[in-house]
Order: sequence, then C-alpha cells, then structure tokens
Amino acid sequence: MFRSTLSIVLVAILYTTYLLSINYQQLFPTHTSLYLPDNDKIKYTGRIDFTNPQKPRLIGSGAYFMIKFRGENCDILLEDQSLYNNHNYISIVIDGKYHGRIKVSKDKTEYRVARNLKGKNHTLLVCKDTESQTGYIDLAGIVCTKILRIKKNRKRKIEFIGNSITCGMGLDLSEIPCDSGKWFDQHNAYLAYGPLVARELNADWLLSSVSGIGITRYWNSPGPTMPEVYNKTYLNKDSSSLWDTHKYTPDLVSICLGTNDFSDGDDSYDRPDLDSAEFVKAYISFIGTVRGKYPSAQICCLTSPMLDKEKSVSMQNYLSAVITYMREVMDENMIQMFSFSHSYTNGCSYHPDKEDHKKMAEELLPFFKHVMNW
Repeated sequence: MFRSTLSIVLVAILYTTYLLSINYQQLFPTHTSLYLPDNDKIKYTGRIDFTNPQKPRLIGSGAYFMIKFRGENCDILLEDQSLYNNHNYISIVIDGKYHGRIKVSKDKTEYRVARNLKGKNHTLLVCKDTESQTGYIDLAGIVCTKILRIKKNRKRKIEFIGNSITCGMGLDLSEIPCDSGKWFDQHNAYLAYGPLVARELNADWLLSSVSGIGITRYWNSPGPTMPEVYNKTYLNKDSSSLWDTHKYTPDLVSICLGTNDFSDGDDSYDRPDLDSAEFVKAYISFIGTVRGKYPSAQICCLTSPMLDKEKSVSMQNYLSAVITYMREVMDENMIQMFSFSHSYTNGCSYHPDKEDHKKMAEELLPFFKHVMNW
C-alpha cells in the first residue's frame, strides 16, 4: 500500500514538473533567464516599498524601474493588489520611446513588453501610471536574455508634491473616454507635467501626490490632508510604514497644492469657505516639514493650473504671504513661487489633458532651469 501511494505521488510530481516546463516555454522565448527583483542591476525610483526585496511594491504615481538588457525580447512578471477590485496601468518605454500603457489586473501575471527588437542592447523603463489609491503593483521578476548594468545614472533629482494634477488624472483619453470606465482609467503619470519636466532636465522624478488632497482639507471631506499623509509610505494615514526620505534626496521640491482647498466640494458635507489664515499657516508648517527632511533642496511653490481667475488670484495672494513669511521670519532663502499663466482644463473632470500637461511643462521648464542654474 505504501509503495503504491509513493508511486502515485512521484508520478504526480513528475507530471506537474512537466506541465510547468511546458507552460514556461510557451510563455517565454528560448534563451531567456528569470531575473529576480533584488538584482542590483535593476534601478528603482519613486514611492516603492522594499520590505520584501523579492517583491518590491510600486505604490505611488510615477514610481518606476529601469533595466538595460541584451536581446530581442523582454517580459515582466507583475502582481496587482486589485485594491477594492481596482486595476492599475503602467507605461512602457523602450530605448527612450514611449510605447503606450498596459492595463495590469489580478488575473494576469506575465506581460510581454518587448518583442523582436532590432539591435543588441536596449533600455526598458516601466512606470506606474496610477496612484496609491488604486493599489500597489508587485514586481515578481524580469525575463530576458541578459540584464546589464546601467552605467550612466541621472545626477539630478526632483520631487513633485501635489494632487490629481500631479498624478496625471484625466490626462490620457487614448483608450477610454471621459465619464467612462473607472475614475482612474485616464491616469497617465508618465505623461504628466512633472516627469515631462524631469526628463527634459535629465533628472529622476518622485511623485508624492494624491488625487483630491489639499493642504487643509480633501476635495469633498475634511481630510486626509497632505501634511497628514506625506511621511507615510502609502500616502494614507497608515502609520505602520513610514517613508524613508533618505532613499531619495531631491535637489528640487515642487509643491502644487491648493486646488482642493479652494474646491467647492460635492455638497456631501457642510463645507465652509476656505479660511485664508488657516491655509497660510498650514502651508508654512508643511514647508517646514519638507525643509526638515531636505535641508539643501530648493523649494518651489506652484499655483493651481485648474482654478478660475478669481480663485487663482486669491491663491497667488496666499502663496505670496507664505513666501514672504518664510523669507522674512524664517530666514528661508531657498524658496520661490511660480504662477501658471492660465487654466488648463481640457481633460476629464476639468483636469489638464495630455497637451495641457505639455504646455504646463513648457511653462515650468525655463523657471526651473533659472532657479536651479541647470
């Protein structure tokens, strides 16, 4: 009886092994190897949780990884959290050329990102287009012929702190029209103004941004606010995982907050008029938090590219008060203010669309070059 049972078990193991080998060869081209995420040739940037180095967790908008690889083909293995039954999107960039978005979902693990490329060596950049509110993406592996070391790393670093505008919400209408699908289906952080500016300046980018968030309140509720979630890895109120700012030290910090403070909300609660003194005080306090983390960084405070003329003027006045206080009272000399020339609202829900983000980046670029002497 024992020998019979043992024989059945051995046959089952051999058969399973055979099936796995067949599936693997069907999924991936020949002459390829599986590279695990803790390989030191993989470059990671952005809000990423490395608690499990075998499955680094891409969290925030714009979080990305880069590799240099040899061969014609490349596949990546991803596991989507599917938070609240959501899905994520990633942008694929090969040899510096944008190849569009891929939808990531819980029922799929293998994603073919490069096929039949010409030439010997190539670069791949994979950017998380959706934000922390839609859940994380775990990287489980990369399949290609060989991973090579990236020799030239960008020396400049920028952090973009903001709301849905910075996340790239409502930007990408190439697949799903506005008011269709889920609220995040038009997200594309890679094509948002921040990463656009960063690439023009040959800089890495980190986006600390959450749709709906403000300095003093959320767009349709009292909170959470950016000062409450900024130091949390997952950009929520979960204090069990704190963001380690030593992982990424920016030369420049861009803050684009205030749109949701000025918002009229959605009538879901009794929303009072914005208190100017409270806004200025909270903004000053938040700058103090940022300065405490980055003593040598240049800080630039941006107006909103979504507000109407009256609210835009008010916001400029509030930010001017913030800048004046920081310079005269706090002796802060590495802080500047930038005002967008007009509103950009051609995307979904009056957000900037892809062309708007390009124009915003074109406005910001000479300002950042001048401020940073880049």
